[in-house]
Amino acid sequence: MAKIIRPQRASASSVQFAPKKKAANAAKPLPKRAAEKAAKKPAKQVAKTIAKKIAKPKPWTAAEVYEVFDRFRKANPEPRGELEHLNPYTLLVAVVLSAQATDAGVNKATRPLFEIADTPEKMLELGEEKVREYIKTIGLYRNKAKNVIALSKKLIAEFGSEVPRTRAEIESLPGAGRKTANVVLNMAFGEHTMAVDTHVFRVGNRTGLAPGKTPLEVELGLEKVIPTEFMLHAHHWLILHGRYTCLARGPRCEVCLINDLCRWPEKTV
Repeated sequence: MAKIIRPQRASASSVQFAPKKKAANAAKPLPKRAAEKAAKKPAKQVAKTIAKKIAKPKPWTAAEVYEVFDRFRKANPEPRGELEHLNPYTLLVAVVLSAQATDAGVNKATRPLFEIADTPEKMLELGEEKVREYIKTIGLYRNKAKNVIALSKKLIAEFGSEVPRTRAEIESLPGAGRKTANVVLNMAFGEHTMAVDTHVFRVGNRTGLAPGKTPLEVELGLEKVIPTEFMLHAHHWLILHGRYTCLARGPRCEVCLINDLCRWPEKTV
Protein backbone atom coordinates (compact mmCIF):
# COMPACT_ATOMS: atom_id res chain seq x y z
CA MET A 1 0.00 0.00 0.00
CA ALA A 2 1.41 3.32 -1.05
CA LYS A 3 2.41 5.59 1.74
CA ILE A 4 0.88 9.05 1.62
CA ILE A 5 3.33 11.75 2.44
CA ARG A 6 1.82 15.04 3.57
CA PRO A 7 3.90 18.24 3.60
CA GLN A 8 4.88 19.32 7.05
CA ARG A 9 3.43 22.63 8.30
CA ALA A 10 6.26 24.98 8.92
CA SER A 11 6.47 26.76 12.21
CA ALA A 12 6.36 30.52 12.35
CA SER A 13 9.99 30.67 13.47
CA SER A 14 11.20 28.70 10.50
CA VAL A 15 9.40 30.64 7.75
CA GLN A 16 11.50 33.01 5.68
CA PHE A 17 9.42 35.75 3.99
CA ALA A 18 10.42 36.71 0.45
CA PRO A 19 10.73 40.45 -0.26
CA LYS A 20 7.58 42.01 -1.74
CA LYS A 21 7.61 42.50 -5.47
CA LYS A 22 7.43 46.08 -6.72
CA ALA A 23 4.15 47.15 -8.24
CA ALA A 24 4.10 46.66 -11.96
CA ASN A 25 3.30 50.33 -12.54
CA ALA A 26 5.83 51.76 -10.10
CA ALA A 27 7.87 54.54 -11.68
CA LYS A 28 11.43 53.61 -12.41
CA PRO A 29 14.04 56.29 -11.76
CA LEU A 30 15.13 58.05 -14.93
CA PRO A 31 18.73 58.09 -15.98
CA LYS A 32 20.46 61.27 -14.79
CA ARG A 33 20.59 62.98 -18.21
CA ALA A 34 16.95 62.13 -18.97
CA ALA A 35 15.89 63.39 -15.54
CA GLU A 36 17.65 66.70 -16.09
CA LYS A 37 16.02 67.11 -19.51
CA ALA A 38 12.57 66.33 -18.13
CA ALA A 39 13.05 68.79 -15.30
CA LYS A 40 14.14 71.60 -17.61
CA LYS A 41 11.38 71.19 -20.20
CA PRO A 42 8.42 72.11 -17.96
CA ALA A 43 10.37 75.02 -16.52
CA LYS A 44 11.00 76.41 -19.99
CA GLN A 45 7.36 75.98 -20.92
CA VAL A 46 6.20 77.74 -17.76
CA ALA A 47 8.66 80.57 -18.31
CA LYS A 48 7.52 80.96 -21.91
CA THR A 49 3.86 81.05 -20.89
CA ILE A 50 4.51 83.62 -18.17
CA ALA A 51 6.59 85.77 -20.50
CA LYS A 52 3.83 85.68 -23.11
CA LYS A 53 1.26 86.80 -20.57
CA ILE A 54 3.26 89.66 -19.11
CA ALA A 55 4.99 90.81 -22.28
CA LYS A 56 3.66 94.14 -23.45
CA PRO A 57 3.98 95.31 -27.03
CA LYS A 58 6.20 98.26 -27.76
CA PRO A 59 4.07 101.39 -27.41
CA TRP A 60 3.10 103.13 -30.62
CA THR A 61 4.78 106.43 -31.34
CA ALA A 62 2.71 109.45 -32.31
CA ALA A 63 4.23 109.30 -35.79
CA GLU A 64 3.20 105.66 -36.21
CA VAL A 65 -0.38 106.33 -35.12
CA TYR A 66 -0.59 109.23 -37.54
CA GLU A 67 0.76 107.02 -40.32
CA VAL A 68 -1.90 104.36 -39.64
CA PHE A 69 -4.83 106.74 -39.91
CA ASP A 70 -3.31 108.61 -42.81
CA ARG A 71 -3.25 105.31 -44.70
CA PHE A 72 -6.86 104.62 -43.77
CA ARG A 73 -7.84 108.09 -44.97
CA LYS A 74 -6.07 107.72 -48.29
CA ALA A 75 -7.68 104.33 -48.89
CA ASN A 76 -11.18 105.48 -47.85
CA PRO A 77 -11.47 109.28 -47.47
CA GLU A 78 -15.17 109.36 -46.56
CA PRO A 79 -16.10 106.14 -44.73
CA ARG A 80 -19.76 105.60 -43.96
CA GLY A 81 -21.52 103.50 -41.39
CA GLU A 82 -23.31 100.53 -42.91
CA LEU A 83 -26.57 100.95 -40.99
CA GLU A 84 -29.16 102.49 -43.33
CA HIS A 85 -31.17 105.40 -41.93
CA LEU A 86 -33.12 108.48 -42.98
CA ASN A 87 -32.59 110.87 -40.06
CA PRO A 88 -31.20 110.93 -36.49
CA TYR A 89 -34.30 109.14 -35.18
CA THR A 90 -34.10 106.22 -37.61
CA LEU A 91 -30.34 106.03 -36.98
CA LEU A 92 -31.03 105.73 -33.25
CA VAL A 93 -33.58 102.98 -33.84
CA ALA A 94 -31.24 101.13 -36.21
CA VAL A 95 -28.37 101.21 -33.71
CA VAL A 96 -30.62 99.93 -30.91
CA LEU A 97 -31.76 97.10 -33.19
CA SER A 98 -28.17 96.25 -34.18
CA ALA A 99 -27.18 94.90 -30.75
CA GLN A 100 -26.13 91.26 -31.25
CA ALA A 101 -27.18 91.47 -34.89
CA THR A 102 -25.50 92.20 -38.20
CA ASP A 103 -25.91 95.52 -40.00
CA ALA A 104 -27.09 93.66 -43.10
CA GLY A 105 -29.79 91.87 -41.10
CA VAL A 106 -30.95 95.13 -39.52
CA ASN A 107 -31.06 96.91 -42.88
CA LYS A 108 -33.20 94.18 -44.38
CA ALA A 109 -35.75 94.61 -41.60
CA THR A 110 -35.72 98.41 -41.31
CA ARG A 111 -36.04 99.31 -45.00
CA PRO A 112 -39.80 98.62 -45.08
CA LEU A 113 -40.22 99.75 -41.44
CA PHE A 114 -38.71 103.19 -42.00
CA GLU A 115 -40.81 103.73 -45.10
CA ILE A 116 -43.88 104.02 -42.89
CA ALA A 117 -42.38 104.95 -39.51
CA ASP A 118 -39.54 107.48 -39.64
CA THR A 119 -40.60 109.57 -36.63
CA PRO A 120 -41.44 108.74 -33.00
CA GLU A 121 -45.09 109.59 -33.57
CA LYS A 122 -45.42 107.28 -36.58
CA MET A 123 -43.66 104.48 -34.69
CA LEU A 124 -46.12 104.81 -31.79
CA GLU A 125 -49.02 104.80 -34.21
CA LEU A 126 -47.68 101.60 -35.75
CA GLY A 127 -47.58 99.95 -32.32
CA GLU A 128 -45.39 97.35 -30.66
CA GLU A 129 -47.09 94.33 -32.19
CA LYS A 130 -46.60 95.53 -35.76
CA VAL A 131 -43.04 96.64 -35.03
CA ARG A 132 -42.35 93.07 -33.93
CA GLU A 133 -43.61 91.79 -37.26
CA TYR A 134 -41.21 94.05 -39.16
CA ILE A 135 -38.15 93.13 -37.09
CA LYS A 136 -38.86 89.47 -36.27
CA THR A 137 -35.83 88.34 -38.32
CA ILE A 138 -33.54 90.18 -35.89
CA GLY A 139 -32.30 88.53 -32.71
CA LEU A 140 -34.10 89.49 -29.48
CA TYR A 141 -36.78 91.17 -31.58
CA ARG A 142 -39.49 91.09 -28.92
CA ASN A 143 -37.49 93.06 -26.38
CA LYS A 144 -36.14 95.37 -29.08
CA ALA A 145 -39.65 96.19 -30.31
CA LYS A 146 -40.59 97.04 -26.74
CA ASN A 147 -37.57 99.35 -26.46
CA VAL A 148 -38.29 101.08 -29.77
CA ILE A 149 -41.81 101.96 -28.60
CA ALA A 150 -40.58 103.02 -25.16
CA LEU A 151 -37.78 105.25 -26.48
CA SER A 152 -40.21 106.82 -28.97
CA LYS A 153 -42.56 107.71 -26.12
CA LYS A 154 -39.70 109.21 -24.12
CA LEU A 155 -38.46 111.25 -27.08
CA ILE A 156 -41.95 112.76 -27.49
CA ALA A 157 -42.51 113.37 -23.78
CA GLU A 158 -39.08 114.67 -22.77
CA PHE A 159 -37.19 115.80 -25.85
CA GLY A 160 -39.78 117.33 -28.18
CA SER A 161 -39.60 114.32 -30.52
CA GLU A 162 -35.95 115.10 -31.25
CA VAL A 163 -32.94 112.87 -30.61
CA PRO A 164 -30.96 114.54 -27.80
CA ARG A 165 -27.40 115.66 -28.41
CA THR A 166 -25.64 114.58 -25.23
CA ARG A 167 -24.34 111.14 -24.34
CA ALA A 168 -26.09 111.08 -20.96
CA GLU A 169 -29.48 111.91 -22.48
CA ILE A 170 -29.17 109.32 -25.23
CA GLU A 171 -28.08 106.69 -22.70
CA SER A 172 -31.23 107.43 -20.69
CA LEU A 173 -33.35 106.10 -23.55
CA PRO A 174 -34.60 102.47 -23.37
CA GLY A 175 -32.28 100.09 -25.21
CA ALA A 176 -29.53 102.67 -25.70
CA GLY A 177 -26.10 102.38 -24.10
CA ARG A 178 -22.77 104.12 -24.41
CA LYS A 179 -21.95 102.57 -27.80
CA THR A 180 -25.35 103.61 -29.17
CA ALA A 181 -24.83 107.15 -27.90
CA ASN A 182 -21.37 107.36 -29.44
CA VAL A 183 -22.59 106.14 -32.85
CA VAL A 184 -25.50 108.60 -32.91
CA LEU A 185 -23.41 111.53 -31.72
CA ASN A 186 -20.78 110.80 -34.34
CA MET A 187 -22.94 109.95 -37.36
CA ALA A 188 -25.89 112.28 -36.75
CA PHE A 189 -24.17 115.25 -35.15
CA GLY A 190 -20.50 115.03 -36.18
CA GLU A 191 -19.12 114.62 -32.67
CA HIS A 192 -15.62 113.18 -32.25
CA THR A 193 -16.72 110.05 -30.39
CA MET A 194 -15.31 106.53 -30.47
CA ALA A 195 -17.91 103.76 -30.61
CA VAL A 196 -16.30 100.49 -29.54
CA ASP A 197 -18.02 97.41 -30.88
CA THR A 198 -16.54 93.92 -31.07
CA HIS A 199 -14.47 94.84 -34.16
CA VAL A 200 -12.95 98.00 -32.68
CA PHE A 201 -12.30 96.18 -29.41
CA ARG A 202 -10.41 93.44 -31.27
CA VAL A 203 -8.38 95.83 -33.43
CA GLY A 204 -7.49 98.05 -30.49
CA ASN A 205 -6.15 95.08 -28.54
CA ARG A 206 -4.65 93.02 -31.34
CA THR A 207 -2.66 95.84 -32.92
CA GLY A 208 -1.59 97.24 -29.58
CA LEU A 209 -3.03 100.66 -30.45
CA ALA A 210 -5.17 100.77 -27.33
CA PRO A 211 -5.08 97.59 -25.23
CA GLY A 212 -7.88 97.27 -22.71
CA LYS A 213 -9.93 94.71 -20.83
CA THR A 214 -13.21 96.53 -21.39
CA PRO A 215 -14.74 98.50 -24.27
CA LEU A 216 -14.49 101.66 -22.18
CA GLU A 217 -10.75 101.18 -21.64
CA VAL A 218 -10.23 100.71 -25.37
CA GLU A 219 -12.45 103.72 -26.16
CA LEU A 220 -10.53 106.03 -23.84
CA GLY A 221 -7.21 104.64 -25.05
CA LEU A 222 -8.05 105.29 -28.69
CA GLU A 223 -9.31 108.80 -27.96
CA LYS A 224 -6.02 109.49 -26.23
CA VAL A 225 -3.73 108.44 -29.09
CA ILE A 226 -5.68 109.27 -32.28
CA PRO A 227 -4.96 112.77 -33.65
CA THR A 228 -7.95 115.11 -33.67
CA GLU A 229 -7.97 115.46 -37.45
CA PHE A 230 -8.86 111.76 -37.79
CA MET A 231 -11.43 111.43 -34.98
CA LEU A 232 -14.54 112.12 -37.05
CA HIS A 233 -14.02 108.98 -39.15
CA ALA A 234 -11.71 106.97 -36.86
CA HIS A 235 -14.31 104.56 -35.50
CA HIS A 236 -15.59 103.81 -39.01
CA TRP A 237 -12.09 103.03 -40.28
CA LEU A 238 -11.47 100.73 -37.31
CA ILE A 239 -14.85 98.99 -37.62
CA LEU A 240 -14.36 98.37 -41.33
CA HIS A 241 -10.80 97.20 -40.74
CA GLY A 242 -11.97 94.70 -38.14
CA ARG A 243 -14.96 93.57 -40.20
CA TYR A 244 -13.17 92.94 -43.48
CA THR A 245 -9.43 92.62 -42.79
CA CYS A 246 -8.52 92.05 -39.13
CA LEU A 247 -11.00 89.20 -38.78
CA ALA A 248 -11.53 87.36 -35.51
CA ARG A 249 -10.62 84.09 -37.22
CA GLY A 250 -8.15 84.00 -40.06
CA PRO A 251 -7.13 87.67 -40.14
CA ARG A 252 -6.06 88.75 -43.61
CA CYS A 253 -2.63 90.06 -42.66
CA GLU A 254 -1.37 89.73 -46.23
CA VAL A 255 -3.67 92.54 -47.42
CA CYS A 256 -3.61 94.64 -44.25
CA LEU A 257 -2.73 98.30 -44.79
CA ILE A 258 -0.88 98.50 -41.50
CA ASN A 259 0.74 95.06 -41.20
CA ASP A 260 4.23 96.58 -40.98
CA LEU A 261 3.23 98.65 -37.94
CA CYS A 262 0.90 96.19 -36.20
CA ARG A 263 2.24 94.84 -32.90
CA TRP A 264 0.37 91.53 -32.99
CA PRO A 265 2.95 88.77 -32.40
CA GLU A 266 0.95 86.20 -34.39
CA LYS A 267 0.51 88.17 -37.63
CA THR A 268 1.23 86.08 -40.70
CA VAL A 269 3.45 88.52 -42.60
